[in-house]
Amino acid sequence: MVRFHTTQWSAVLDAAHRTSPEGAKALAGLCQVYWYPLYAYIRRQGAPQADAQDLTQQFFVHVLSTDLLAAADRQRGRFRAFLLTALKNFLANEHRRAAAVKRGGPQPPLALDFQDGEARYTCEPAHDVTPERLFQRRWAITVLDHGIARLRNEYEAAGKLPLFDALKGRLGPVGDNDHTPYAELGASLNLSEGAVKVAVHRLRKRCRELIRDEIATTVETPGEIDEELRALFASLAL
Repeated sequence: MVRFHTTQWSAVLDAAHRTSPEGAKALAGLCQVYWYPLYAYIRRQGAPQADAQDLTQQFFVHVLSTDLLAAADRQRGRFRAFLLTALKNFLANEHRRAAAVKRGGPQPPLALDFQDGEARYTCEPAHDVTPERLFQRRWAITVLDHGIARLRNEYEAAGKLPLFDALKGRLGPVGDNDHTPYAELGASLNLSEGAVKVAVHRLRKRCRELIRDEIATTVETPGEIDEELRALFASLAL
């Protein structure tokens, strides 16, 4: 069950008007996880690879070293909405910024894997997808990926990684589209067909719980989870 008094975004918002190492750490953690949708947004805006890398790093310097959070609207407490609005404002004002952090300069606030990011960007849809829609789609995929990664870690810790690997294709819209018959899967796992169906049900249920938990870290109240979940799945339909 989600405990909202300990979520990352709530901690960030609570730290907005005071110095808080916990809030700063929470913000850096969220940015570390969700930086790629912003990078993809900048690239889709037309920025060359090197410029997009510079702008992404400069943006995070701005977020992590200023009082930007003091202006965060608690009535619109979704972290993705805050980040995208802040990025748009940053890009609009960038030409007036005198102190910009360049690649190869001081140690960046976050260790971002731009090589991997660019490899991922080259796989983005080539058709006419707006930067905003691409941002929303990549945000949704990032949330799903982290939920599935946590699920995999749980199965690995329980010594059930082979079971996860065999059944992950049954996760529906958040996994591969595996049509292998249950009886065939059961034979490969030394399980009955019925046992496989139960295992798949448990896998899907736990996956949904972890995805909701991922979303919970980026909103402020429990009531926002279902709305955000619907929005994220809708954004996958490009």
